[in-house]
Amino acid sequence: MKVRQARPADDDAVRSFTENTWPDRGGDYIPRIYHDWIAGDGDDQRTFVVEAGGRVAGICQGVLLSEDEAWAQGMRVDPDLRGEGLSRTLNDALFDWAARRGAAVCRNMVFSWNSAGLGGSRAAGFSPRAEFRWAHPEPDADAEVEADAETDSTLVVHGNPDVAWSYWQRSDAREALRGLALDRTESWAVSALTRADLREAAAETRVFAVQGDDARGSAYRVRDYKRDVRSDEGEGDDDAESNDGNEIDRNEKATTTERWAEYGVGAWADVASARALFAAIRTDAAALDADRTRVLIPETPRRVSDAAVCRVETDPEPDFVFEADLTGRTGRTGRRDR
Repeated sequence: MKVRQARPADDDAVRSFTENTWPDRGGDYIPRIYHDWIAGDGDDQRTFVVEAGGRVAGICQGVLLSEDEAWAQGMRVDPDLRGEGLSRTLNDALFDWAARRGAAVCRNMVFSWNSAGLGGSRAAGFSPRAEFRWAHPEPDADAEVEADAETDSTLVVHGNPDVAWSYWQRSDAREALRGLALDRTESWAVSALTRADLREAAAETRVFAVQGDDARGSAYRVRDYKRDVRSDEGEGDDDAESNDGNEIDRNEKATTTERWAEYGVGAWADVASARALFAAIRTDAAALDADRTRVLIPETPRRVSDAAVCRVETDPEPDFVFEADLTGRTGRTGRRDR
């Protein structure tokens, strides 16, 4: 068994064991974007493959999100060789690489319906960390912030990142998510949200702070992007999107293009502040000419039901975040400049 960096010539081998992943959920993104995916390899990204029996039989990618956070994604193993320890071997190589680059922790995300991925993550050394669900407020240029029925006062939504940070710091959403939110540079990844992240979002995208007598909610836009949608694609096929968040040619049946607006986290104090926050997100998405939105919210009965009260669609299933401690890895260099 040998682990090495992925090469362009590995394309056919990787395709052979990934092209039939999740056929009932739109298929796997890796065969479609393999060359673009590995083209970003460098100091802060590394794609690994494992050879077994004289052929490439597994793949995964590590990305450094901050000076001490790494992200693992795209873990795939040939179904014929599952149970042979390939995923553990791949993850160990990724962990060692990330630790040498200064990472103290490595996380990944697994769809809650992916039993093989859940078991593989635990076997590879990841522990459960947080869970979230996607909310999808519909873009609406005419959405308005309603008055708070209890106080008969109108909540205001503004863009002060320090107010948004103040609320996030003391919110139960932060506690439920262990301080994690969508990463601003790597799509389909989460990292520890910082005040600097919100200040950068205020300058580059959009920040939302719900204000009453005190701070009552916060959110921020991470990115907006286009993606092709085939004519027979269902709602559940969102799970098969590319990790890079860019437009991908899913197959020759793609006939329309959707613009998505993605928001790193939604946190609110009560239903009134949730309504105000979602209204602001709806109008922001409409201003971008977005067709659909995605907002990360904590997977708790209260938060998911709050969204339902606000008539905001949510995904039918949550997603899970796992975490591995790298501080004991030999060769870890500690903090570094990036």
